[in-house]
Formats: sequence, structure tokens, C-alpha cells
Amino acid sequence: MPEVRPLILIPSYNTGPILLQTVASIITYGNPIWVVIDGSTDGSPKLLENIDKEKLRIIYLQKNSGKGAAVLQGLREAIMAGFTHILSVDADGQHPAASIPQFLELSAAHPEAAVFGRPIFDGSAPSLRVNGRKVSNFWANLETLGWGVDDSLFGMRLYPAAELLEVLESTKFARRFDFDPEVAVRLAWIGVPIINLPTPVRYPSKEEGGISQFRYIRDNVLLTRMHIRLFFGFLLRLPLIAWRGPNPLEHLNPPSA
Repeated sequence: MPEVRPLILIPSYNTGPILLQTVASIITYGNPIWVVIDGSTDGSPKLLENIDKEKLRIIYLQKNSGKGAAVLQGLREAIMAGFTHILSVDADGQHPAASIPQFLELSAAHPEAAVFGRPIFDGSAPSLRVNGRKVSNFWANLETLGWGVDDSLFGMRLYPAAELLEVLESTKFARRFDFDPEVAVRLAWIGVPIINLPTPVRYPSKEEGGISQFRYIRDNVLLTRMHIRLFFGFLLRLPLIAWRGPNPLEHLNPPSA
């Protein structure tokens, strides 16, 4: 089995003090961490200045370009540095550092697969966000013939780096809020197995430093246009997708609650 070298990649845009909390909670696990500062203007990058640079690398983008663009920049440099897999974690404190070992263990056992977090929401989750994502999940599973995208929008995922780069370079889209659902669909189209890992998620309050870049109208319009594009792409690929059969690692996915 080839060597697996995972990197934890954290895209960040104007996340304030919670960025430091996120990095501090992850760094204790001893894995290489890169933070991509996506044109932040709130001074949050200065909070990382005192962290040991042997454990953390910071990549600066001069202009805010979106989550997908930030991940792509980090991904290209990570592949050049010899990393084989990317664990994407949001900077806003929603994703639990305690789940990192589970992602890494699954990836080490199945390096050909992408490991997607299946969110377990608590009482802090806005009902609008919890229920609204069901629409995107429906379309993502239609566009992949049920390949196994349990949640198309949850951002804590471990990707095989080469395959993620392949799908990102195959489209000029997936650079902003559309990154997570679009790459999920495109990875399924090229046959990357998907394993879903139930993962707790919490939405920190404003008092805890919680912040969200989600804009209801703007981002839902973006997702609607994306799914229209992907649906027609799916129709073109339908014979191949149907002939290929189901996700070969579907049996590893725990039943939905």
C-alpha cells in the first residue's frame, strides 16, 4: 500500500479570534497544519504569529477569492510538498478536532476514498441551515445516482489530493460556497469511493466568537445555478454512471439516523 501523507488544511476569511481557537484545538494532534488566509482584513492572521512555525504554515492570498479557491491554492502547494491527502476543516469552530483521528484512520485504511463528514447537529444549529441543506442533498444524490453523498454541504472532509485537484481543474466553478457540493458530485462522477463518517457539529454563538460568511439569498442563488449545471452534466454522463454501478465502499457507510 502506498504511503499516506495527510495534511490538515484550514481556509479562513475574516474569522476573528475563533481562528486561533480552531488552530489551537487541532495542533495538539500533531499533524501538519496549513492555514490559507483568503484575503482577510480583520487582523485575524496576527493571532497565529506566536504559534510554532514548525507545526503551522500560513499561506496568504492577497484578495478574497472564496473557500474553493483557497483550498485549491493550498492543495497545489501541498501536492508539490509531497502530501497525498487533504483534510479540510473550517476555521469557524464548527468542526470538532476530536474527530480528526477517525478521519485519518479511515483514510489510512482506504486511501483511494474520500471521507465525508455526516453532520450530527446539536441545539446550536439554525433550523434554516439544517432543513435547507436537504434540497442540495437531494440534487447531489440525483446527480450521482445515489453514490453516497450523505451531506453535500458539510465542509469537514478528507480528500485524496490528486483526485481533488483533478476535479477542481476540470471546472472554473467550485471556487466559493459551491465548493463542497460541486466537488462531491464531481468526485463521484470520476468514481472516487465515498465513506461517510458521522461527525458532531456545533455553531458557536456570537458571544463565543462564532461567525458565518453564509448569505442566504446570494449563496442559495449560487447553489441553484450550480445544480442546474450539474444536472445537465449528469445527463451527459448518465450511461457511464449507470453502467459503473454503486459506490464500492457503500457497505462501510453507517445507516442514516
